[in-house]
Amino acid sequence: MNGTQGTFDKSKVDEIIKNCGAKKSNLIAILQKVQEVYRYLPEEAMTYIGTKVEGVSPATVFGVATFYAQFSLEPKGKYEIKLCDGTACHVRGSMPVYESIIQRFKLTDGKYTTEDGLFSVETVSCLGACGLAPVVVVNGKVYPQMTTDAMKVIIDTILEREKGG
Repeated sequence: MNGTQGTFDKSKVDEIIKNCGAKKSNLIAILQKVQEVYRYLPEEAMTYIGTKVEGVSPATVFGVATFYAQFSLEPKGKYEIKLCDGTACHVRGSMPVYESIIQRFKLTDGKYTTEDGLFSVETVSCLGACGLAPVVVVNGKVYPQMTTDAMKVIIDTILEREKGG
């Protein structure tokens, strides 16, 4: 595993709970911070939070984590690629871009994160940038009017940066 992922560290979660406040009203903020550290919500962390936050059980923590789409129970890659498949993006060719990414990373059988933990790929219902369709967002940066060739250049650039080249 790379740096931020890996074994559950109670002290990190304790610090997050202390900074946010161990109140039920802060549960989502706590989960967001934990996910920032691990790039997902480890089961051990959710159970632990359920024992440390006032008025919250582990079952409540799991319920919140599975209800909101922003939370992931599976590790995400260092680079999160979100491809819009809303109506405008779909009509303007988002699925060929998505398929090219999936093929390049050899992601099959519902797997959305590369073996090396570098990339996660997912489709989303709408990114709210219909006039720029099809749209891809990589770690919060919007790439408009995406094509398979442009996506290849973006991925190649990230890989070069990761190699230090």
